[in-house]
Amino acid sequence: MTMARFIADSLRGLTAALLLLGTLTATPNLFAATPQPPDAAHRLYDRVMEEFRHKDYPAALAGFRFFLELHGQSSLSANAQYWMGECQYRMGRHNDALASFFKLISDYPMSQKLAASTLKIGQIYTKQGDRDKAQMMYERVTGQYPDSPEAEVARKALEADAAKGEPVATGPN
Repeated sequence: MTMARFIADSLRGLTAALLLLGTLTATPNLFAATPQPPDAAHRLYDRVMEEFRHKDYPAALAGFRFFLELHGQSSLSANAQYWMGECQYRMGRHNDALASFFKLISDYPMSQKLAASTLKIGQIYTKQGDRDKAQMMYERVTGQYPDSPEAEVARKALEADAAKGEPVATGPN
């Protein structure tokens, strides 16, 4: 190998290394998954919430499912899971709603919708006539989220149950 050839090969290797280094420093998250633009997730979520507000629960349910398929790692995912349960609840699909609310509790342990989901589970058990499970869920709400608005609803349901000795009355939807 001649000296000129050696220098040329070395320069090619050095150039390739510099190009690679430049690429890595210019894009520090080269190996990270590209997140969905937050505005796209928010726009879709807001559009689906409009369906819910207009009481088109079947459309909203389908929209929240679609949202979770597209934006399953979004900061709004737990909320979408909660509203799926609300849609099912309002459509009278209580077993599906139970599954949705329990999924929120298990999949999103840091969600701000935990108290609301736990309360709604208690209300579903009340509607189903399962007094013991309803009471357990209401007590969980008052114990784990004592200062929440949901705890106040749960306390009233527990008081009504104790006063009547009947299945716990539900709060407003």
